[in-house]
Amino acid sequence: MAAPTMNNAPGATAQPPRTTTLGKALNSGLRAAMERDPKVIVMGEDVGKLGGVFRITDGLQKDFGEQRVLDTPLSESGIIGAAIGLAIRGFRPVAEIQFDGFIFPGFDQIVSQLAKLHYRTQGRVKVPIVVRVPFGGGIGAVEHHSESPESYFAHTAGLRVVSCSNAVDAYWMIQQAIDCDDPVLFFEPKARYYEKAELDTSLTPEPLFASRVLRKGSTATLVTYGPSVKTCMAAAAAAAEDGLDLEVIDLRTLSPLDLAPVFDSARRTGRVVMVTEAPSESSISSEVIAQVQKECFYSLEAPVLRVTGFDTPYPPSKLEEEFLPDLDRVLHAVDQALTY
Repeated sequence: MAAPTMNNAPGATAQPPRTTTLGKALNSGLRAAMERDPKVIVMGEDVGKLGGVFRITDGLQKDFGEQRVLDTPLSESGIIGAAIGLAIRGFRPVAEIQFDGFIFPGFDQIVSQLAKLHYRTQGRVKVPIVVRVPFGGGIGAVEHHSESPESYFAHTAGLRVVSCSNAVDAYWMIQQAIDCDDPVLFFEPKARYYEKAELDTSLTPEPLFASRVLRKGSTATLVTYGPSVKTCMAAAAAAAEDGLDLEVIDLRTLSPLDLAPVFDSARRTGRVVMVTEAPSESSISSEVIAQVQKECFYSLEAPVLRVTGFDTPYPPSKLEEEFLPDLDRVLHAVDQALTY
């Protein structure tokens, strides 16, 4: 997938672009934030000496020391609780949850404490915490290692929820999330950790809470985020061979949703397909569809369709290719939309 284009940063020192993976871009972004602000602390299970199970924090403890890169006990509730305490004392913790399904032991701390403190104290207490969550399938693992729990947190007032889909966004968005004074749930598509893109650090990043049109089109609109962005870009390329011109939009921000580009696209194409790995019921896709059909009702030529994971527990690895949205399912939904 081509890297998103950005503007030149005013006064930025020109540096040659480099090809990097999404995982290494996250590492570079964390490193840049830690170099810029000594209050940034990285913490989580095995993030230090091991460098994380996906090696996202590789080398950070060696370079910044054990006081700033903390190997924690195996307690997600303890990780989030400790991060809240550190944030109250002026630090900017980045807490890693090792796998998406492991976040639930820390769920109460996130939704009952982290999300509420700023409001509860009438703005006197800020909790600038980033909770990093590798999420989604495609790695041959089972439940608790391949889930998509983002809707739980997007539903919770007081939390920001974002998801990167490529190395360029990974590098910039993790830094922007750390700089944000609100708590941010940062969902990383683990199946895309090794996808490569050209990263130019002299360019100005897009705003954190903004969606982006990755590919212009006129036949129909594909709306997606995280791991499904690559699937949608591949579907658009395949559709082009049949003369179909699909627009692809990466939401990037799930709370708050930035739907203005989606509305604009829906009014132009008249057909929208929402694609995500998460189950369909009571999901991000549900909200996007409701908003598009409300705002663009008279422009739509077909109901907004969706291609998602199924409303079942995540299956064994031999079945995950059937569970996850793929190119054929996306193109079938486009064909359905075109029949109306």
